[in-house]
Amino acid sequence: MLLVASLIKAQGAIQTGGEESRILTLEVAWNQAVQSRDAKALRILLAPEVVYIDYDGTVMDREQYLASVDSPPNVPLQIVNESMTVRMYGAVAVVNGVYRETGAKNGKPYLHRERFTDTWVREGGSWLCVASQSTLIAR
Repeated sequence: MLLVASLIKAQGAIQTGGEESRILTLEVAWNQAVQSRDAKALRILLAPEVVYIDYDGTVMDREQYLASVDSPPNVPLQIVNESMTVRMYGAVAVVNGVYRETGAKNGKPYLHRERFTDTWVREGGSWLCVASQSTLIAR
């Protein structure tokens, strides 16, 4: 519930760092929501029509993505953004970055580093992610 409250706050008033800071905060909240399997928080972040393309090429809509987070073959223990940049285009923000995910798959530890692009759209004062794509970085 604290995560949902912080999401609502982040979606509320514009922060002193501007819209870019607001988007970066939402990106971190997304990682936290995935780690804690918080579908309610993810519904606040993801547009109903979001298109999510996973690193393996799987294309998912919002409900499919939420189902994958709820019962993934990978159980993420930590998701950390290593770098992110935000480009603003009016009511659209494009985030490019790299994140690192550690966890367990079938009881065995894993580490993924992925490059991602997320597209956010401002609708009525709130930002929603409408598209997300990630690419696995080879070791």
